[in-house]
Amino acid sequence: MNPLDRRKFVSAVGAGAVGVFATGNMVVGQSRAEAQEPGAHKVQALKYPYDALQGISKQVVTWHHDKHYAGYVKKRNAIEQQLIDNGPGTDNFDARIYAGLKRSESFSASGMILHEVYFDNLGGDGKPGDGTVEWLIKRCFGSMDKWMTDMKTIGGQATGWALCCWDPSDGRMHNYLVDQHEIGAVWAAKPIIALDVFEHAYYHDQGPNRGKYLDAFFDNLHWGRINERYAG
Repeated sequence: MNPLDRRKFVSAVGAGAVGVFATGNMVVGQSRAEAQEPGAHKVQALKYPYDALQGISKQVVTWHHDKHYAGYVKKRNAIEQQLIDNGPGTDNFDARIYAGLKRSESFSASGMILHEVYFDNLGGDGKPGDGTVEWLIKRCFGSMDKWMTDMKTIGGQATGWALCCWDPSDGRMHNYLVDQHEIGAVWAAKPIIALDVFEHAYYHDQGPNRGKYLDAFFDNLHWGRINERYAG
């Protein structure tokens, strides 16, 4: 990294990044939630009206948030209780059943988390500013247009998600392709922008024209909240 890039990078991510260049390691934006009891996850309310999005209808947002996303929250809560009731050492323990529950746990937990990122992404005018995430995207991809083209390409092929993540293993932003909710996830990489490409996210509005939905998604991004997530 040249001196100008170094100064810009330190300015963008804050004083806490100064020690990065000595060690080559960095952990950014890892929030610490208070511990809660298993099975106590809550559905997070939208931060904008259901009819606020351009090109994504009120009906789709309602179904997507209140049925699909809420369903993952409910399922995760149920699985966490089942794991307690049927775990090792319990009277009902069966290793094969337990393994199935653990697989369902990662699927449902990932589905809940990524949907929360997805809905928090939206509700803006889609216009990038000059925040930290925009600067990092330009630095890592060359331009916002190149980054968006890459995200749309992934979104056109995935059976689940295109995720723009901060990856502390190399200090870069990456666009990762994730099928379902957990297949293709990269350990420690933090999802900053989550693009849901399951058919429930767009088929009612655009039918098989996924490309039109991808355009609508980017037109509704809220870059202020995206930058808050990176810094949080």
